[in-house]
Amino acid sequence: MSSSTANAKPAAAAPNEKPVEILQNQASQFYANLHPVLLLSILLVSFRSLVQDPVSTLLGLAPTIAVVQAVYCVLCLPSTGQPAASPPKPGQKKKAAKPAQDLWAKAVPAFLSLVLTLTLSAPTLYIIVILFGGPLTTHQPQTLLLALHLALLTTPQLYYTHGLDTRIWLKIASLQLPIDELFGMTLGACLGSWIGAIPIPLDWDREWQKWPVTIVIGLYLGAVVGKLAGGYVFKGAKIKIS
Repeated sequence: MSSSTANAKPAAAAPNEKPVEILQNQASQFYANLHPVLLLSILLVSFRSLVQDPVSTLLGLAPTIAVVQAVYCVLCLPSTGQPAASPPKPGQKKKAAKPAQDLWAKAVPAFLSLVLTLTLSAPTLYIIVILFGGPLTTHQPQTLLLALHLALLTTPQLYYTHGLDTRIWLKIASLQLPIDELFGMTLGACLGSWIGAIPIPLDWDREWQKWPVTIVIGLYLGAVVGKLAGGYVFKGAKIKIS
């Protein structure tokens, strides 16, 4: 073995392959903690109307969820489009970024993340929902809106922080990205949706069993639980697939 090989150090993980950290300022920390409360509150307040009229309720809630997610990205997360700040030279004071410029630099990636969510994630997830047993010839509006809400809770934060890096998205798809608050929220939402489908075929004849009410409930509960678990319990862990 050559000395160069023996002394070689393992390659460091790329920055975007490390767990994403919530920005360390008061506003970011406050909204990061408020975020799951908002999602649960929206679910609780809209539960009755969701059971009575899923299509109108899900359609009306979609803009609100999009805003909640966009604010979460802008206030709490580092954007993949933001250049790293260069350290100041010795004796040179660090220039503070103008609030308007900083807001614009964050708002543009957040807007693009929502555009990608609507145009790429929602149609893809609609196909996945159908492949997992969703109705193909009936309940089209319900299934489309389910896919939309699933997309809104699973992908804007990933687009915002990871961009369109193919290597990172392959790791996400193969469950090999280290778990953090964002990835945990995505995994929790997907798992919650799957668990939420269990009551639908049961012979209980309950109004709330109709498609896709229980899946939406599982989706929101799973997203909140996954976000908290990924941020506080399993942060930095990787899923081992044997």
